[in-house]
Parts: sequence; structure tokens; C-alpha cells
Amino acid sequence: MELHREEQPPIEQPPSHSARQKLSGLVLRLTDREGVQPTAIPALSFLRATAVSEPLPALYEPSLYVIAQGAKIVTLGEESYMYNTDSYLVASVRLPIMGQIIEASPERPYLCVKLRFTADQIIEIMQDLPPQPAGSKAPLERGLVVSRTSPGLLDAVTRLVSLLDTPEDIPFLAPLVIREILYRVLQDEHGQLIRQLAVSSGNAESVSKAIALINQEYAKPLRIDELAKAINLSPSALHHQFKQVTAMSPLQYQKKIRLQEARRLLIAESLEAADASYQVGYESPSQFSREYARMFGLPPISDIKRLKDTVGVE
Repeated sequence: MELHREEQPPIEQPPSHSARQKLSGLVLRLTDREGVQPTAIPALSFLRATAVSEPLPALYEPSLYVIAQGAKIVTLGEESYMYNTDSYLVASVRLPIMGQIIEASPERPYLCVKLRFTADQIIEIMQDLPPQPAGSKAPLERGLVVSRTSPGLLDAVTRLVSLLDTPEDIPFLAPLVIREILYRVLQDEHGQLIRQLAVSSGNAESVSKAIALINQEYAKPLRIDELAKAINLSPSALHHQFKQVTAMSPLQYQKKIRLQEARRLLIAESLEAADASYQVGYESPSQFSREYARMFGLPPISDIKRLKDTVGVE
């Protein structure tokens, strides 16, 4: 399994220890329980955990993830990405991943800041940036990347979190700080990742449309010829370009979406395994159980029992 670690920029120095402590202190004070916590800034949320975790499935939407304390490994397909307080992760499209918190304790909990963004926000910023050189077509990149956190980005994220202490300032200042954060990500060495999947241009737009279509109709049979026709690509081009962005084929992507949604239904709605399998598009409960076990390590009933026992799911 390939492990992608954060890459060093050539010149800029990493943020100081005191700058990291300032952000972690803010998030620690503003979180009062385990798990995901929304905030008064709609696009901003926190995740807090006091123990390391087993690999758990999640759907990453277009977002920036900055760890204030601890470390995490995210697996996409066969590739793993580790990030910590020196780095940040960006997902540019909706991706089914496995996430594992690898540094956390009651004394030093894992603390993560998540900022959702939209293509419209990226396009608005790009309209004010110098145009890309004509004819410069970069190859499609993964829809997930880890990069070194710069002092400027950490400072902007800290200022956004600080606004939660002055709610009256949020409507006026939060949009400006969010714009600055996204600008800094766009200016980073991996900014092309966000640019290519936010702008309506060629292959990147086609892959984004394919991802959206699969998510909208994941419970229906996936016919590659029809999907390719809908996004104006040949089936072979669809397969190649989709895999460039998501590290998996369209069928593998759909399967992960189906199985993760089934797991959510089993936990959150206490459905029977057969009912969950039909709801996400499986015609055979036995096939569903086999594929579920291959992905999560145990058949549905055993897996959900383990999760409730070890993670404390109600």
C-alpha cells in the first residue's frame, strides 16, 4: 500500500509551535464532547476524539481538513495519506475513504478543523487571479492531497475559529477569512487540484459530473456505456480519467458508496441486513454480505455489534 506524506515546500518555514498551540487551545476550548461538532459558521465544524480508532468509513466532501492536535491516516482505494499538525488535507470531490485516527488520548485529544467549500467559491476567487498560461494542460490529479501547512494558512484558519468567540462578527468577517483560506490553498503547490475540479473544463468537468451522477443514483445498476455517454466520454476514457481522480473504477466507487450507506443504515436506523442491502441496490443479500465482509472485515451483524461495543454507537 502506497503511503503519501506531506511534501516540503522549497522555502517557506513551517508554523511555530506557539501558532499550533494557539489553534489547538481554541478548538479544545470550543469542543465539549467526542465526535463531530457543528459551529455557528455553517461551513466550519470540529472533530474531537480521545482515543485512537480502527479504520472507519466516511464520505469526504469538498473540504479542507486541518489537524490542530494529533494525526490521522486516510485511505483512498489502495493509497494511504497521513497528515498531522504540520500538514493539511484537501478533498476536491466526494470520495468514499477509510479514516483512522492514529494519535489521540484523553490528555491530548485529536482535534481537527473541517471547512467545506463549493466550486462557486473557488471560481469567484479564480476570477480575480492571473489567468493560467494558455495551453498549459496539467494531467488530472487525485481528488485528495496532503500538503505542508504554511504559517499564513494556519494563521487564517486560527482567525476563522477565533470568530466563534465574537458571534456578532461572523456575518461580516467569516466570508472574508474563508476567502483568504481558499486563496492560500489555491496558491499552494497543489492548488491545481482544486482549480481543475472547480472549473468547467474538459476531462475534470466530466469526472466531476460522473461522480455526481453515481452519488445521485448509487442504488441503480451502473451501466458504464450510459454513464460515459451522459458525460461525453468514451467508456475507456471514462474509466481511465475516473481512476486518475478517485483511485478506483466507477464500479468500485459505486460499490464503496453502496456499502458505506448500508453500514450507516444498519447503525443509524437499525435496519436488518437484508433490508439495508435492498435499499442500497443489492439484489442478493448473500452477495451483499460477502462484499460487506471483504470491505469491513466482518459480516454485517458481527461488524455492527463490534462497532457498538468498541465505538459506543447507540
